[in-house]
Amino acid sequence: MRTIALEEHCLTPELRELLGAQIHPYYAVHRWPPALEARLSDLGEGRIAEMDAQGIDVQVLSSVQPGLEHSSPERAVPVAQAFNDRVAEAVAAHPDRFAAFAALATSDPPAASAELSRAVREHGFKGALVNGRARERFLDDQFFWEIFEAAEALNAPIYLHPMPPPQAVYDAYYAGFGEDVGFMLGAPAWGWHIETGLHVLRLILAGVFDRFPRLQMIIGHMGEAIPFMLARIDDTFGGRTALDRAHVRTELSIAEYFDRNVHITTSGFFTDPPLLCALQTLGVERILFAVDHPFSDGAEARRFLDNAPVSDHDREQIAHGNAERLLGL
Repeated sequence: MRTIALEEHCLTPELRELLGAQIHPYYAVHRWPPALEARLSDLGEGRIAEMDAQGIDVQVLSSVQPGLEHSSPERAVPVAQAFNDRVAEAVAAHPDRFAAFAALATSDPPAASAELSRAVREHGFKGALVNGRARERFLDDQFFWEIFEAAEALNAPIYLHPMPPPQAVYDAYYAGFGEDVGFMLGAPAWGWHIETGLHVLRLILAGVFDRFPRLQMIIGHMGEAIPFMLARIDDTFGGRTALDRAHVRTELSIAEYFDRNVHITTSGFFTDPPLLCALQTLGVERILFAVDHPFSDGAEARRFLDNAPVSDHDREQIAHGNAERLLGL
């Protein structure tokens, strides 16, 4: 069974230099161990050997978090271009094992749109991965909408990846436990998943998918808590009276946008209950396989996929069929 993994991170020298100069404060106590950084930086035989050992056929390469979103356009734009060029070289060297999502300097929407077009048209990239807010602004702000316009025109999905919360949110919600525990609570254990789910809801409520109805968004981590909450969210914004409905000016219900515009991946979630919830809520056509390399275990992800309580047809769709359809792989 072919496996295509969609949230597989990498690091280039240019991005590493940028992060070293402007590393996000939440990462000051959470810097990568040298062995993990080496795995992030490997875009060749070492990565492929890991994939072979884990049973992963194709990785869709993408930037790592923290990415370009904290940096000024003057710094981020050339790093995005250099990152994409280096990743394109890896894809060209191993076209049967790698595909890629572009890195974008989202703080400069015209430059980000142009770079997405270049990456897709010149390098054959399959979309872009964006690490949440851009300099503390959510992407529902119309300042960013030309990026979505370009993505829709290129038929290039946007993978919305988590990032840590703003400092004020961290201080209010996650402080008081020491820096390590606070970081984990505010980021991979809870906070950044909830924020990414919120981010998608903001995009829907702002009318992004009404303006760009063919735009496709991908979110990881089995839907960033949305599948569990979707019925409640949909009921709340669906409106039980005309007055309720007057305050929500979207063309579709929240659930209908997830059915039309949003896909989710299994990144970092390798147990059955979240998968079964997502299957019942969204349907198998909206679920794609991912690992979250190198922060999650690819062998564990493959075992989960092989043993999930789904039909062989659904397993094939999650493993590769949906990615082939969405990304043209």
